[in-house]
Amino acid sequence: MEFAKNGDATLLGRAPLSESEEKAKMLIATDYARKMSLDLRMIDENGYSDHIDNKASHCAKLLNDYYQKYDAQKGTQFVFSDLGTYKPGGDFNIYSEVKRKLVEDYHIPSYEIRFIQECKNEKAKKAMVEAMNRGDIRIIFGSTSMLGTGVNAQQRAVAVHQLDTPWRPSDLEQRNGRAIRKGNMVAKEFADNKVDVIIYAVERSLDSYKFNLLHNKQLFINQLKTNTLGSRTIDEGSMDEDSGMNFSEYVAVLSGNTDLLEKAKLDKKIATLESERKNFLRERDAATGKLAEIDSSVSFHSDKIKEAKADLACFEKRVERDKEGNPINKLVIKGVEDSTDIKVIAARLHEIEEKARTKSEYNKIGEVYGFSIMVKTESSSKDLFDCSINRFFVKGQESIYYTYNNGKLAADPKLACENFVNALERIPKVIESHEKEMAKVVTNKDVYTNIANSSWKKEDELRSLKGEAAELDRKIALTLNEPNEENEKSNENDQPEYLRQNSSNSPNTKKEEEGVIYSSSMNNRNKQEESKGYIVKSRLR
Repeated sequence: MEFAKNGDATLLGRAPLSESEEKAKMLIATDYARKMSLDLRMIDENGYSDHIDNKASHCAKLLNDYYQKYDAQKGTQFVFSDLGTYKPGGDFNIYSEVKRKLVEDYHIPSYEIRFIQECKNEKAKKAMVEAMNRGDIRIIFGSTSMLGTGVNAQQRAVAVHQLDTPWRPSDLEQRNGRAIRKGNMVAKEFADNKVDVIIYAVERSLDSYKFNLLHNKQLFINQLKTNTLGSRTIDEGSMDEDSGMNFSEYVAVLSGNTDLLEKAKLDKKIATLESERKNFLRERDAATGKLAEIDSSVSFHSDKIKEAKADLACFEKRVERDKEGNPINKLVIKGVEDSTDIKVIAARLHEIEEKARTKSEYNKIGEVYGFSIMVKTESSSKDLFDCSINRFFVKGQESIYYTYNNGKLAADPKLACENFVNALERIPKVIESHEKEMAKVVTNKDVYTNIANSSWKKEDELRSLKGEAAELDRKIALTLNEPNEENEKSNENDQPEYLRQNSSNSPNTKKEEEGVIYSSSMNNRNKQEESKGYIVKSRLR
């Protein structure tokens, strides 16, 4: 913790940090914390010694328990760790340490314990997988990248051991999937179709932090997949594999400060309320915008109804009808103004339809009862060819253009000439259409009005929670302040033995924090207490 605070690398037994290392101080601190939670000998092999309560000891004991329990069936086990992987040579690694305990303390044959890193090519890896399925290899160690994917050695698997916690939920799922899958004969016949998954963690270390982080990530992913996400944001804290974590979080996890749990609860409530308020404000703004759209739409349709009614009144005033009540066609077309012959007028209209090019502008070509007849060329492309189509309209007194048959002329001369009178006869339907649209638009106006005029009712509650959080922050800050010399002396004897040894630079033995074995299941959870932790039975998929 002192290194995380002041960056004094000599506290860790290493040279002072360089300029680039200083920028990555918290990442270095996080890396050291990860190694400490796995085995202190990962930091200094000579400065610390073995202990009965470290992860390696607990893991070796459970590996032997399962080995003996399923010895008749040649049950196999997977051991995963992305930290402290096997490398040829004399350097300390957790794989070799657990294997040493299995061989020396439990007398398991060395050839039945293998490391996936021993495989130099796919052929060797395939041979090792086949040996696992035969039961010739009973225990295999590996990392997520090398053992977690593409390994179908599940036929005799009875347990999966997680010495460390990966950063991604998918990695944990891949690890467990090596054993929890179809084709596991031993689990199906002799273990109630279940595989045990054991996750090892050290009390008051980053193990619990990482596992909770993993849980939150998976929860967030599941919420996204099932569309049940209540909040629009996810807060994982500031620690990940790239950036490490800040000093306050680092001290919080290792100190066991109970105020931090209360602070986390308050922060969660505050985040929930702030998200709720943000959603409320967003909905209120959206309602205000929707009201503006409604008012604009109502104004538009009202104006069109007013125009159409004026056009209808003008048309009814001017129109002449026969004995059956049908309008007499008083059509006048440019170029044949003096003609009343339907065929001549229709021929002129068809000529305009074929040859006119108005460049998307409305051009006047005649009149009927004082209303202008317009033609407009509309261009489009189809199958790499440009197409031009002329459509005909009757312009109202203001801005409305009326059409019949979508502005297209009939081939029959009489029907072609009646197109424009028929368009004016449709004015009542135009009015009806705008009235229906306006009625539809104003349907939910009252709802949007209530939302736009409402206020958020939990503002006082949020303000109160923020006050409590600020007070708790001050309390935590005081707790995390550097103790004075008297407190340091009085608390020195309360420190774990290995911390006292490290501060005195003693290379002697240490007492590591008690190893606690946590568990995780893939499906139906059936917990039983064993070896100071829990073992979870996971049904095969």
